[in-house]
Amino acid sequence: MTGSFLQRVLAALLLGLCLNAAAAEPTDPCPTPTNVTPQQLVGLWRAEFMGQPHGGTLLLEPHREYAQSLSGEINRDGHRARVAADLEEGEFTLEESADGQRITATWLGDVVDGSCGKEIRGRREGGWDGTLPFVLRKLP
Repeated sequence: MTGSFLQRVLAALLLGLCLNAAAAEPTDPCPTPTNVTPQQLVGLWRAEFMGQPHGGTLLLEPHREYAQSLSGEINRDGHRARVAADLEEGEFTLEESADGQRITATWLGDVVDGSCGKEIRGRREGGWDGTLPFVLRKLP
């Protein structure tokens, strides 16, 4: 009887572990644009601008003051600028500041459907070249 009881306890523990592991796995390995969270945008990105020979590298990190926002820096050929970004239901907004005080450019874009939150396309307005279409791709 003891062996049977022990087997049932072990089986119950194993079942519980399996259920916990299944619950911990993401249910959507490739979220739709509206399900991408700001936290999924944290990391290094490559920025390309239509008609421009050089792009840039963008680093996005969690914002220190606003939990659902991002901050970071863009580097375009050695020219650096601070950035602050938001994502809401697949719509991406980024403000760029060359001096850390004033907004010099605004980026408005959308998470690309099927990209699993790793590509954003839109328009950058203001700054060094007026309005330019951009593509952001997350680097591994």
